[in-house]
Amino acid sequence: MLSQLKYKLWQWRGIFIAAPSMGILVLILRLFGLLQMLELAALDQMFLLRPQEAVDSRIIIVEINEADVQTLGKRGQWPLSDKSLAQILENLKQQKPSAIGLDIYRDFPVEPGRQSLIKIFESTPNLIGVQKVAENIDSYAVAPPPALKQRGQVGANDFPLDGDGKIRRSVIYLADKNGENVFGFAFKLAYIYLNDQQVAVEQTKDNLVKTGNVLFPLFKGNDGGYIRAEDNGYQILINYRGSIQHFQYISVIDVLENRIPKDLLPGKIVLIGSTAESLKDLFYTPYSSTILTAPKRMAGVTIHANAISQILSATLEGRPLIRTWSKLQECLWILSWSLIGATLIWQQRYNGSSKSQTLLPVTSILLAGCCIVSVSYLAFLTGWWIPVVPPLITLISSALGVTAYIAWTSGEIRKTFGRYLTDEVVANLLENPEGLKLGGERKKITILTSDLRGFTATAERLSAEEVIKVINLYLGYMADVITQYQGTIDEFMGDGILVLFGAPITRKDDVTRAIACAVAMQLAMKSVNEKIKQMGLTPLEMGIGINTAEVIVGNIGSEKRTKYGIIGSQVNLTYRIESYTLGGQIFVSESTIKEAGSIVTVIEEMEVQAKGVKQPIKIYEVGGIAGEYNLYLAKEEDEVFSDLPEAIPLHYAVLDGKNVSSAIIKGKLVKLSTKTALVCFDSSSYSLGLKPFTNIKINLFMPNHTAASEDIYAKILEKPAEINSFYIRFTNIPPEIEAEFMRILEKHHN
Repeated sequence: MLSQLKYKLWQWRGIFIAAPSMGILVLILRLFGLLQMLELAALDQMFLLRPQEAVDSRIIIVEINEADVQTLGKRGQWPLSDKSLAQILENLKQQKPSAIGLDIYRDFPVEPGRQSLIKIFESTPNLIGVQKVAENIDSYAVAPPPALKQRGQVGANDFPLDGDGKIRRSVIYLADKNGENVFGFAFKLAYIYLNDQQVAVEQTKDNLVKTGNVLFPLFKGNDGGYIRAEDNGYQILINYRGSIQHFQYISVIDVLENRIPKDLLPGKIVLIGSTAESLKDLFYTPYSSTILTAPKRMAGVTIHANAISQILSATLEGRPLIRTWSKLQECLWILSWSLIGATLIWQQRYNGSSKSQTLLPVTSILLAGCCIVSVSYLAFLTGWWIPVVPPLITLISSALGVTAYIAWTSGEIRKTFGRYLTDEVVANLLENPEGLKLGGERKKITILTSDLRGFTATAERLSAEEVIKVINLYLGYMADVITQYQGTIDEFMGDGILVLFGAPITRKDDVTRAIACAVAMQLAMKSVNEKIKQMGLTPLEMGIGINTAEVIVGNIGSEKRTKYGIIGSQVNLTYRIESYTLGGQIFVSESTIKEAGSIVTVIEEMEVQAKGVKQPIKIYEVGGIAGEYNLYLAKEEDEVFSDLPEAIPLHYAVLDGKNVSSAIIKGKLVKLSTKTALVCFDSSSYSLGLKPFTNIKINLFMPNHTAASEDIYAKILEKPAEINSFYIRFTNIPPEIEAEFMRILEKHHN
């Protein structure tokens, strides 16, 4: 159990290293507030991307815009006197609004008309004035109008500013310098309106405000993307409706001259405030975060309108407030994307080298990033502010961390394979003055190529780490044998090896050493399989082909990338000879046998029609070599076939190299041994028999199984069979099918 756990940890080591480390690093950066501005900027983009909301007709803004200031200035009525302000309020009262909010400081008289204004203050119970409560280095407190203060008709118009100077929060109440709570300007106006609508407004035992069924969440300094923000008083996040265009508004001059549209104000909340640039009552908000245009500021009176609209809409219409996850939920959210980023890259690290496969990891990370943004955006539309920047950073950083680890691992693997380059090739390249030049020479050499039978299919059932471990084990043993027999390893091709005897250095015994090397390699497979069994994996089988012929050997490539190798049709012929082998066999060409002489033990001679070769060729199965080598392969026992009590239906298709034929042929498995079987095929669907040495892919339909089995690979034997039948030798059987075969054979023998 412990060894399996260690193996699993090793198998997923890239994820276990990158995901936690990158996730924790991002959480630390977030803890120190280094990501706060990015997260707030992302929140601003959510507001900008959100669909436009309808105009809130319950709120009317009486704006003092720049044109009004200029017009009143020319009339000598600016600054706005108490008399003019009293007239404005009187004209508004005539339409009986639900509440009037005066977002203009009036802590001292602006004559003439002070007494007229005081009378209006005293006779308007639904009028709310403003005072600035908070004091800091950049601003001072501003007292409220005394007449309104005496009647409790004053609200705080303070807005907490974030580090980037933007307003994203409003206050329900905050404490003044005397420690007394002052309710916010927006809340007091909303309270009057809700009271007229007979909606209950109460304070809970936890001192939270509840309007109707809506409980307003208390903002805390670490909520959402904030880190140690000032959270004095009772603050809430503003779910903005939008700019001033999302409310009805009218010019202050129109009100002063009583040009108010009929039935505009009854039952509404009226806000009076400045929108003029020169009056400097403008602030940055999420809507200031435009990318292509200069940032626009929002008037304070419009921000108050948004704060009021939020309270009314949440209470009366169920419009969502902005809420945040707990810190534990946010941490899990962030760490999960670190795990996803690492997993996406780790799982695709061996996908291949084609352009589409190379772009696949990048594409998957981009899609995952889009998923983060989409989920965060959809959550925002429902009122939830969940982190978007930290998970994006963890996703990308963990992906980059795994990529860096894979690159480092690949370098180590390249060093491992580099150990198999022979000293002779290096010496030929470095010591020979012509060694580094491109080009080659025509030379008679003996070519050996080996390949594991069915390993491609086996590798699909293994993890990438297991595949590399098995390949390294196999190549390590084979390289030692090849070096012992002075062969030159020209290339590793996955589980295949190309070896040269006679290049770059020619020796008299190149042919016999090649055959002796092949026998020794097959004998070494016993040690390889002992190690593989200890790993809990299926044993491997190898086929070897040898050919002696004239080829061109030398430096091939370009000035930037050069490889010592061979070119010629005889190389392909060697691969063809090897393709006829079964596991444990060695096939050699006629030219090799003639040069090797009588010391080679030939088991069988056969004539085949190799693909790409016009005339049939003779190939020989080698069982050993005498003389100084004295190496022999163990003779395989004859296969004992068992008649199956019930034939197993199957489908098979012909393999041509790595390509699978589209023609599916029906058949049945009627006899079975440990490595071979007899197949009868349906002559009505396929009238032609298959030639010996043809590779096929089989899918069985086992009893009590609803679906076809995994792919089984086999080679057709020369063994004579009845009409519409042929014998096969399995080259790769999935472990589950192999276990099933063993149960069938044991049952038959018993």
